[in-house]
Amino acid sequence: MPKIEQWGKFPKPLKQHLIDRMRDRSITIADLNELRLWIDSDPEVPAEDWYKDFGSFKLCGKGGYPKTFLMANQLARGRKL
Repeated sequence: MPKIEQWGKFPKPLKQHLIDRMRDRSITIADLNELRLWIDSDPEVPAEDWYKDFGSFKLCGKGGYPKTFLMANQLARGRKL
C-alpha cells in the first residue's frame, strides 16, 4: 500500500487547492497539528479513494496524495481509515 507523499512532492496546483480548502473549511492550527501527527506516523493509505475522519474535519485522498478537506458534516467517499 502507498504512503502519503511529502508536501514538497505535491504538484503545485494540488498544494494550492489544499490551502484554499483549508481556509474555506476553517481548519484550525489545532486541526493541522493533529493532521501533522498523523502524517508523521507514516501511515499507509489505499491506492483507491480514502478518507480520514479527524472529528472536526475530514481529509480525503487517493493513493499517496490527499485531495481535499471536508467539513465534519460533509459526506466522504472511499475507504475510511
